[in-house]
Amino acid sequence: MKRFLLVALATILLFVLASAAWYYSKMKPVYKTVNRDVAATLHKKLLLKLSSRAAQARAYAIRNKCNADVCFLIDMSIESGKNRLFVYDLKKDAITSGGLVTHGRCNEEWLNGRRYGNEVGCGCTSLGRYKVGASYKGRFGLAYKLHGQDSTNSNAFKRFVVLHSHECVPAAEVDPYPICQSDGCPTVAPDFLKKLAATIDGSPRPILLWIFN
Repeated sequence: MKRFLLVALATILLFVLASAAWYYSKMKPVYKTVNRDVAATLHKKLLLKLSSRAAQARAYAIRNKCNADVCFLIDMSIESGKNRLFVYDLKKDAITSGGLVTHGRCNEEWLNGRRYGNEVGCGCTSLGRYKVGASYKGRFGLAYKLHGQDSTNSNAFKRFVVLHSHECVPAAEVDPYPICQSDGCPTVAPDFLKKLAATIDGSPRPILLWIFN
């Protein structure tokens, strides 16, 4: 009797383990597929968003005598530890490079989230389109003057909002960690500024830089 019970229990246990293994094998691939699809959808959404902005940027560049072959797009909806400044080839409708860029802290010790402003002294990022102007050597080294083209960034030149580099900006993505914040300037890593400088200095017309959310 005892042997019969042991055999029965062993049979039941094997059946349960076999059922669990079958169930897990069926469920696991579905779980992985769902995750890959979500990641792919998010990536596709970003590419579509940038492509749409690039098309608008090209039309604006043609109307306003800017370089219609390349532009710089900065998407402030992306976390600061991820690449969010993109060099965009307007002829090929493709991203050629990307890097980290700061946003303004709005005169706070550390700004949580995002806040935007255009007032002189606000210390915030100003959304809108800019023409990248002349280069100069400032307290952070090489920098480029920025000329705001919209009502949301019309005071950029008065505010000394410029494109420059700083050692506090890493050369590669650090997400989920944030990077340093600025007083409103789009600040990049030193090596990335060299890449941007090659594009800016080699352009026969002003480069369009567009900061959006």
